[in-house]
Amino acid sequence: MKLHEIAHARTGDKGDTSNISVIAYRVEDWPLIDREVTPERVARHLGGVMASDVTRYALPQLCALNFVIRGALTGGVTRSLALDAHGKCLASVLLEMRL
Repeated sequence: MKLHEIAHARTGDKGDTSNISVIAYRVEDWPLIDREVTPERVARHLGGVMASDVTRYALPQLCALNFVIRGALTGGVTRSLALDAHGKCLASVLLEMRL
């Protein structure tokens, strides 16, 4: 099963930091997401895209996780030559993670 089957994700940016929110579609899927979507697994899964420090914040009342990834945007939007300087595709990449 892939994460996109049970969750939605959104990406934001601030300078060189990206954040990815993962939100369960159903309350019943929250325990699986909470257990399987760890900072280590996220860093490993996104490793080909970037090498960064991943911090996870759990929001159990919302059945959601928020990952803050420092150094993910090669200097930030105004300094980066990347095609996706805002890092918007990172949510889609993360949703392809196998659970």
